[in-house]
Amino acid sequence: MQVLEVKNLTKRFGELTAVDNVNFAINENSIFGLIGRNGAGKTTTIRMLMNIYLPDEGEILFRGEKVNEKFKERIGYLPEERGLYKKMKVLDTILFFAEIKGKRGKEIKRRALEYLDKFNLLDRAYSTIQDLSKGNQQKVQFITSIIHEPDFVILDEPFSGLDPVNTELLKDIILEMKNKGKIIILSTHLMDYAERLCDDIALIHYGKIILKGNLTEIKEKFSRGRIIVEHENPIDFIREAPFVSSFNTSGHKSEIKLTDENKTNELIELLLKKNVQIRSISVNNISLQEIFITLAGDENAEVNSNE
Repeated sequence: MQVLEVKNLTKRFGELTAVDNVNFAINENSIFGLIGRNGAGKTTTIRMLMNIYLPDEGEILFRGEKVNEKFKERIGYLPEERGLYKKMKVLDTILFFAEIKGKRGKEIKRRALEYLDKFNLLDRAYSTIQDLSKGNQQKVQFITSIIHEPDFVILDEPFSGLDPVNTELLKDIILEMKNKGKIIILSTHLMDYAERLCDDIALIHYGKIILKGNLTEIKEKFSRGRIIVEHENPIDFIREAPFVSSFNTSGHKSEIKLTDENKTNELIELLLKKNVQIRSISVNNISLQEIFITLAGDENAEVNSNE
């Protein structure tokens, strides 16, 4: 079920069209990835969702109704830029942001201490923000964005400044929020995190959506007929095979695109016939990073919807 719809959203700054006729929808109980390069229009789109910017054209509907100032109360927002008061103490900071959202009292303090413990920051509860590392500041900012238990969570580059251990911890908490029924938008230019977390994505490029839909279905579409072979000896002869439409190699790893995905067995037979020592072979598999590089490198890419 669609819970949030973005329709024909456009935002201009002078002669620059930062967001150009953007359309996408977000389903209930899902993580939606708004992905793209830095400067693609992700943050501008988010600021319109937050009612920080008003769109020049288009509308945003939450459960069928236009979003307004009250919609902000239901949102937890982690901005890309840190917005913490450096001289405030960690616990006071969290309680302050909770109070802004109308939450206060013993229950909120208990929840704040639980989150600090979960993020291994309990011993820094009375340290000032400026005394924390950048990674720990990011963890505190994340806590401030969810302490009021919002229904809708927007995370703009949430893994910025985090080490691998804390990245995994944050990833687990995001998945835990999804399991609790939260609706989550993950805005990032890091495709690995998007691929591991998101159910659906929209790829924005120079303000336009050039790809959107269910991530599993998108990967299936782009990987069809694609073979990755790791091998010992050269396999340049593959270029001449009539069932091969493209061939790229880098040392002992080659990417082969077939004219027909049912020609996989013929490819393997040819490799064996030529006595190629195969280390591994991957059939119909592609990463979101590879799809992203393919599409975001094309300035003339057209909208490609899988919905």
